[in-house]
Amino acid sequence: MENGFQGVLKGQKIAYFSMEVGLRNEIPTYAGGLGVLAGDTIRSASDLRVPLVAVSLVSNKGYFRQSLDLMGNQTEQIEEWSPSSFMTRMPQEVSVKIQDREVKIQAWQYNCKSLTGGCVPIIFLDTNVEGNLWEDRGITDFLYGGDHSYRLKQEIVLGIGGVRMLEALGFKIRKYHMNEGHSSLLALELLKCNSRDATKVRDLCIFTTHTPVEAGHDKFDYGLVDDMIRDKNDVEILRRFGGADRFNTSLFALNLSNYVNGVTKLHSRVSSELFPGYSIQAITNGVHSYTWTSPFFRQLFDRYLPGWANEPELLVRIGGIPDDEIWEARRSAKKALIDEVNKRTGVGMDYETLTIGFARRMAEYKRATLILSDLERLSKINKRGRIQLIFAGKAHPHDEAGKQLIREIFRSIEALRNEIKIVFLENYDMSLAAKMVSGVDVWLNTPTRPYEASGTSGMKAAHNGVVNFSVLDGWWIEGWIEGVTGWSIGPRPEEHLSGEEARLAELDDLYNKLYYIIVPTYYERRDEWFRLINNSIGMVAYYFNSHRMMRRYVTHAYL
Repeated sequence: MENGFQGVLKGQKIAYFSMEVGLRNEIPTYAGGLGVLAGDTIRSASDLRVPLVAVSLVSNKGYFRQSLDLMGNQTEQIEEWSPSSFMTRMPQEVSVKIQDREVKIQAWQYNCKSLTGGCVPIIFLDTNVEGNLWEDRGITDFLYGGDHSYRLKQEIVLGIGGVRMLEALGFKIRKYHMNEGHSSLLALELLKCNSRDATKVRDLCIFTTHTPVEAGHDKFDYGLVDDMIRDKNDVEILRRFGGADRFNTSLFALNLSNYVNGVTKLHSRVSSELFPGYSIQAITNGVHSYTWTSPFFRQLFDRYLPGWANEPELLVRIGGIPDDEIWEARRSAKKALIDEVNKRTGVGMDYETLTIGFARRMAEYKRATLILSDLERLSKINKRGRIQLIFAGKAHPHDEAGKQLIREIFRSIEALRNEIKIVFLENYDMSLAAKMVSGVDVWLNTPTRPYEASGTSGMKAAHNGVVNFSVLDGWWIEGWIEGVTGWSIGPRPEEHLSGEEARLAELDDLYNKLYYIIVPTYYERRDEWFRLINNSIGMVAYYFNSHRMMRRYVTHAYL
């Protein structure tokens, strides 16, 4: 099939545009799930030999390094890195017009190579070019940094500059895939290259939306757009396809794409309500199986399920692996995490205690503190059977509510200091994520419904036999079978409760399931727990992977 992709696409490439891409720890060009998903997409395309080329920004000063003081106050440090250590600078340069200035763009190429012989080039755009004004040299410095005008400049560089750079580098592009609305200005450039023929441009464009809330879609005032773009005809096109009142990047992408998808079944329904009148398909996200499986399970799968890394559906045969070897892989991954926690914090966590993990962006809707809402009930659960909690995650520098969540967690750590071991690990990144999703026993996810478009950390956890315990939102609605693949928290998707009613129902369910089901199963019914480990791998991981996702993109969107 892989060679089939190459054959059908005949030397033409799919251009995959994403504001952020998570490839490895030392390349800080990602902030969270969207970037890590982009990295997994690229890795699977490389494994499956899908002829893809990716385009992103170089983010010379990264997202940020997180430091936390004893009270949980977050400070941000610049994470400077050197693209030349990992990438090749290409000789070609292009330019874009910003406020009547020509801004020059250079490119760095990183090749994502696969053991299968596939290779996906990633083009990182960089405005730190001699001859540019100082302020323009900094456009590609900070991922999601600065104000609205900084963001719009970045989107001009990514969308318009990206299309021009691909042409300058000699790539023949069959389709342009926008991963979120940040790159939608590529459609403006395509309109100009195709005599403003919107039908032709729609045939070239694919749009994946990841945001189920109105506020999450980038919108720019036309005063700012006029100032940055200054070409009346271009601005007229933006008003025509991107909204009359403010320029909405997602609306622009929707109006100029023939194929649009959300990232889970529920999310595509929610998006259709947000943008009525548009046909929004569903391709559920996945994670790159080999990347997110711990070395302990990789060795085991290599031995008993040869070829699993390129055919993750083989994980359905997990029943053929001896139980004691699966236990041993779980114990080793847990030990590696607990050792890391103790080395970093000196808190003295142990290997036998039921360990619950929560790690993601510290955004208010993800509700990191839900489990800490009633410390008395948490203490009661801990008396039934000991628990320990590990938290991690960054709050965006401008997100005061997110920073407050971290401080609240620190207050709870202090309040329970003599009863329950709880830690918050600073500077969450890809390597810490890999340790956490493989080392905890239970992966907790408590978003406010329906704001979790997909979520992918629980899929990574399942690859390592970690059991999911989550609100029924995003991907978990599709992966959840109560008591078989994990547990739900709170009402079913079809139950419509008010915000406060839902929260109380979720809290009650969270504490009751921990007290009556999860803790006793872990300590007293090991055979049942073992079945959950097996089902996480054989019923969840075998399906929720980016190889399955990429095959869907190829057959439904690219071809």
